[in-house]
Amino acid sequence: MNEALAVIRSAGMRDIIASAHALIFDVDGTLAETEEVHRRAFNEAFAEAGLDWFWDQVTYARLLRVAGGKERIRAFDQRNAVPMLTFAEIADLHRIKTARYAALIASGGCPLRPGVRAWLAGARSRGQRLAIATTTSHGNIDALLSISLGLDWADQFEAIVAGDDVPRKKPAPDVYTEVLTRLGLGPADCVAIEDSGNGLAAAARAGIPVVITRSTYFSDDDFTEALLVVDDLSDIDT
Repeated sequence: MNEALAVIRSAGMRDIIASAHALIFDVDGTLAETEEVHRRAFNEAFAEAGLDWFWDQVTYARLLRVAGGKERIRAFDQRNAVPMLTFAEIADLHRIKTARYAALIASGGCPLRPGVRAWLAGARSRGQRLAIATTTSHGNIDALLSISLGLDWADQFEAIVAGDDVPRKKPAPDVYTEVLTRLGLGPADCVAIEDSGNGLAAAARAGIPVVITRSTYFSDDDFTEALLVVDDLSDIDT
């Protein structure tokens, strides 16, 4: 696409985004580049639990195709002919990881991505409704956004749906259909903001148009179904 066409396309997308009744945000990779913090927290949890596991970036990138932290632990454990961990042990391990993640986020090392604050402020100024649809847990959302947006961050979002709130995680559409139910809106009334192929598939299956903001671990995913693909949200001023 040449530069002139890119400007025309961006202008058209800006109008679509600004006219939506609600903007629905993913969290990990979309609001902030959290995945390296998650990876570190997993590895610290493994060490604390006495496991000789270590997820390097290549391993973690592969595991990110599995939605959900407990599910990733299970997938990694099942590489063995006989898995080591019970479901209860996986849940305990994930609780350790979640606590480590919260502590790492509290140290202030994971700011919001460029353009996120401007998008949130622009939506509020236009009277657009805001929501969250994510695979991560409520605890992880709170750990990130209480630091980034303040302790009253949840007041900014009318619906907050996390992975444990629904039967199936992304790429299933469940978190998005639940957000639509809570908002009382149709899919065409909303725009979803995502960073991954799984997130795009989840929103698209719910019928919601999607803007992709590329993140570190998912930059090479197939985004052909997206309304717009940008490097970060500062690339398009709404």
